[in-house]
Amino acid sequence: MSSSEASSSKPSTSKASGVGSLPPSSPKPGGSMDNNATRNADIDALAREAEDLRRKLDAERQKLNDVPIQQAAERLEPLNNLNIKQRRILKGHASKVLCMDWSLDKRHIVSSSQDGKVIVWDGFTTNKEHAITMPTTWVMACAYAPTGQMIACGGLDNKCSVVPLSFEEDILSKKRCVATHTSYMSCCSFMRSDNLLLTGSGDSTCAIWDVESGQMIQNFHGHTGDVFAIDIPKCDTGNIFISGGADRHALVWDIRTGQCVQSFEGHEADINTVRFHPNGDAFATGSDDATCRLFDLRADRQVAVYEKESILFPVNGVDFSVSGRILFAGYGDYRVGVWDTLKCVRQTILYGHENRISCLRASPDGTAICTASWDCTIRIWA
Repeated sequence: MSSSEASSSKPSTSKASGVGSLPPSSPKPGGSMDNNATRNADIDALAREAEDLRRKLDAERQKLNDVPIQQAAERLEPLNNLNIKQRRILKGHASKVLCMDWSLDKRHIVSSSQDGKVIVWDGFTTNKEHAITMPTTWVMACAYAPTGQMIACGGLDNKCSVVPLSFEEDILSKKRCVATHTSYMSCCSFMRSDNLLLTGSGDSTCAIWDVESGQMIQNFHGHTGDVFAIDIPKCDTGNIFISGGADRHALVWDIRTGQCVQSFEGHEADINTVRFHPNGDAFATGSDDATCRLFDLRADRQVAVYEKESILFPVNGVDFSVSGRILFAGYGDYRVGVWDTLKCVRQTILYGHENRISCLRASPDGTAICTASWDCTIRIWA
């Protein structure tokens, strides 16, 4: 019901109705203003208390920050002879490639594009195995199921659909919607099984869905802006995931309760990508502020920033090597930066793309990385 309809449905209190005073249920003149003033004063007091607690918490964190990560890594041998080259180019999309994901078989890749197509590739031969036309352009999210037997994808249609992969039947006839948000679908990921799907959306929420029934299992509210990225730890321990978005915060969620259990700040612009460290105790973020940052869950704080004055473009994709020593970052200036996570120095740059990099993922075994770009290609590096 609109506000105008609501106001018109209220009983009249005019003198024409024969009632010369306000009805008993109406507040006394000035009462509402007094209540608002009291409420505002309470809010101000709570805000001051929260800020005081924040300062105390920062002070306690600083006490534990005895040695910067660069100083602790001074005696480590530098990373030398990183001979990473472009090995494959996957061509087939007619417009910007927005997302990609590896299959756990370390061979197949799924990609989604602004052209409304989702393509499944053989990364060894560069052949297209499946090409799926979605009902909308800007397919912003795609993910491979752990078994490799299905994929999930979604975008501006506000939905996430799953498609079983088979060469023996029409896979489009088997496509079905399992998740629906009130705004665009920005990211999705299977949760260690084909039965649970995690999604993030422009409606500022994340959700877990039952793939079989299409029912929402858990909803996550806490972001104050669009959610752009989610990630689940590779290790089987823990019941958490992380998300980042337009509110510049990275949030850690308990999937059992739906509550935010940790919040990390530091970025000065939108967070476009998040990725767990292989050990599950830390994660990296990439942002429109042209920096990557490393946050430690145990220390409850930021522990490293990967930046250079010459880097002016947004970070759209990050991922770690298997050991966690290397951080790969895809930038809006068409390049991939390779960072030493401990010494916080850039080791090398990978050139090849002709437009901004939109997504970056390391293969499950760490032998290669894959990048998707607005130049309509997907490239494999090793």
